[in-house]
Amino acid sequence: MRASTFSLALCLALAPLGALAQSSEDEAGDVSEVDKDSLGPLRERVRPVSGHLFLKRGRFELSPSATVSFRDAFFRKYILGATLTYFPTETIGIGVRAGYSIPTVSGAAQICTFGDDATTRGCRSPTSEELDGAAPGQIKLLGGADIQWAPIYGKIALLAEKFAHFDMYGVAGISAVQYGGPRQLPALTSVNAMTVGGNVGIGFRFFFNDWITLRTELRDLIYVEKAYGTNESALRNQFLFELGLSFFLPTSLPESR
Repeated sequence: MRASTFSLALCLALAPLGALAQSSEDEAGDVSEVDKDSLGPLRERVRPVSGHLFLKRGRFELSPSATVSFRDAFFRKYILGATLTYFPTETIGIGVRAGYSIPTVSGAAQICTFGDDATTRGCRSPTSEELDGAAPGQIKLLGGADIQWAPIYGKIALLAEKFAHFDMYGVAGISAVQYGGPRQLPALTSVNAMTVGGNVGIGFRFFFNDWITLRTELRDLIYVEKAYGTNESALRNQFLFELGLSFFLPTSLPESR
């Protein structure tokens, strides 16, 4: 009788301790991985980033730009211009562009003299007057209409809590080109000529805030140009690198209007 009474008392005394241990185990061991992430120290240091910081639908993009050509045989072009693009959807843009070109003599251009035995006696860089109207690629004005498709929007982690937002787009369109055509006697300089062509390219925008972006673009301009000394035309390829600063109008995002 005394033994059974003692056992009952011992069980009653240990019961609260068992309940407390079970409660502690539930609190420590029955925590899901999602809860651990939400309660952990990384929750405050690395915050999730989702959604688009920058929206284009229903807005205009005005972008003054500077462009330089490369892989030039005779003339390197420096182009000052601007583009105006409207975005009827978030990924599609329709725009126009115009630019004033300053052609300079390319470093690759050389005039060489030869001896009687056809050996090279010496080479020098030509002057702009010597190339004017005598060499292709002397672009003076550019204009055209383009369509953009920007299917890729992304973020680049700069620091633990800093992200750079960007989008990537493809562009294609038609172009109007004014260039220095072959000399026609009695003129000793080039004669302005007009032609049409097309262009394709790829570009990136890096967003500073809700309405200002840095824009970079690489294009291949393809057009037909009259060849010097003949009545025939030749197909030209001109590679252009463009850097612009874009301003989106209206400056506020559509959701905030």
